[in-house]
Amino acid sequence: MGERGESKKEGCLPAAIDTSRRRRGWTRLQGLKCHSQDKGKMSWRPTYRSSKFRNVYGKVANREHCFDGIPITKNVHDNHFCAVNSKFLGVVTESAGGGSFIVIPLSQAGRLDSHYPKVCGHQGNVLDIKWNPFFENIIASCSEDTSVRVWEIPDGGLRRNMTEAVLELYGHSRRVGLIEWHPTTSGILFSAGYDYKILIWNLETGEPVKMIDCHTDVVLSMSFNTDGSLLATSCKDKKLRVIEPRSGRVLQQASYKNHRVNRVVFLGNIKRLLTTGVSRWNTRQIALWDQEDLSMPIAEEDIDGLSGLLFPFYDADTHMLYLAGKGDGNIRYFEITTEKPYIQYLMEFRSPAPQKGLGVMPKHGLDVAACEVYRFYKLVTLKGLIEPISMIVPRRSDTYQEDIYPMTAGTEPALSASEWLSGIDRDPVLMSLKDGYQRPNQLVFKAPVKEKKSVVVNGIDLLENVPPRTENELLRMFFRQQDELRRLKEELTTKDVRIRQLELELNNLKNVSPKDV
Repeated sequence: MGERGESKKEGCLPAAIDTSRRRRGWTRLQGLKCHSQDKGKMSWRPTYRSSKFRNVYGKVANREHCFDGIPITKNVHDNHFCAVNSKFLGVVTESAGGGSFIVIPLSQAGRLDSHYPKVCGHQGNVLDIKWNPFFENIIASCSEDTSVRVWEIPDGGLRRNMTEAVLELYGHSRRVGLIEWHPTTSGILFSAGYDYKILIWNLETGEPVKMIDCHTDVVLSMSFNTDGSLLATSCKDKKLRVIEPRSGRVLQQASYKNHRVNRVVFLGNIKRLLTTGVSRWNTRQIALWDQEDLSMPIAEEDIDGLSGLLFPFYDADTHMLYLAGKGDGNIRYFEITTEKPYIQYLMEFRSPAPQKGLGVMPKHGLDVAACEVYRFYKLVTLKGLIEPISMIVPRRSDTYQEDIYPMTAGTEPALSASEWLSGIDRDPVLMSLKDGYQRPNQLVFKAPVKEKKSVVVNGIDLLENVPPRTENELLRMFFRQQDELRRLKEELTTKDVRIRQLELELNNLKNVSPKDV
């Protein structure tokens, strides 16, 4: 009996458990296979494939490398309110009377002085800021005061408040909520306003060169393909559009009922688009699209049931997609492939502090020695804190890892503004990160000197619709209109006199007989 009991304990019971586990494992495997074959719907983990980025992890910087004591804006506009390059960190701040943002050199981490100088030339709240990808001291901002402004930050940072912009661009009739620099061209800036229009600015002349007016509601996001020949937009009218920016022609348009689009991003040069939005059941969702056929998404993936807006970030060098929700504390990351299952879930970075927005460091500003492939700057409004979060590929070797750092877009423009406007497209000028970042060119940003009082696009003077912001501007506009009316009346009187003279000469010619001739 003892031996039989021992055999029961050691042999029969584990065998039964093992058989049961095998059955459950086979059933689960079959279910995953069937699920992965379902067109358009995928699980995060349908199959297990080898990937060099499967073990990527997020690392929060030490407290001394964070930026503390920053009065981050409390504006509820759906934007990041943060912009980063290899020299400066720009953050939109809370201020009374007008809008402002601060620019901090990255070397000055730590607690910020309460009297730190600001960029405060806007008359309304600042809604978006973006660094020029080719001139690291040039930053653009847009505001509720209907203006877009371009600023030049001195190398050591600000010593006093900056109120004078290098360029002030007026053309929108309502507040401007979004700006984007062209990815390969120096001196081309796109702005989207609440007047449902996108203006293309040539900063070499300081004037708009094109107005894209195909949208029927507010533009929520803009994204360019690799060479900047295509522009993808998401709109509050729930439509996704692919536009040829120079002509303003809509090449593709999608309005898919099962996926309400909020944000869109081009996935490098693989001719794919990815959108974040809301499903029919009000769950957060991502969708993958073919840029040449937007009739139906290639794949859809439900994320969760939270209500915060999902911001997508795509790294074309590693083909990694990062998803960060507004108000969330986590960042999910995926790997994008051109074959099924298309979107491969990797891992998730978790943090208890909610994020208001995220800035992204360009590739040439990353720490190559630490195998850092991406870096976020997370805005924590409640603490007045900005935390750098590094996404790192764990490697034992100290040598340069060429497989995770291919040639990447550099800081040299491929085209001038005039070349791009003439119809030329070029891929970005690539650089290697192996020997560290060395700026190959010494470009100098030159602002145009213009005295033009009107801005004409497609035969329409856009400045006529810009409302005055102060009482003095209202008076100046009134007197200018009075002078214009007086000039037009004088011109009309002069033309009336000339018309009468011509009529008299015509009558005299009719009264002359042929004999007199």
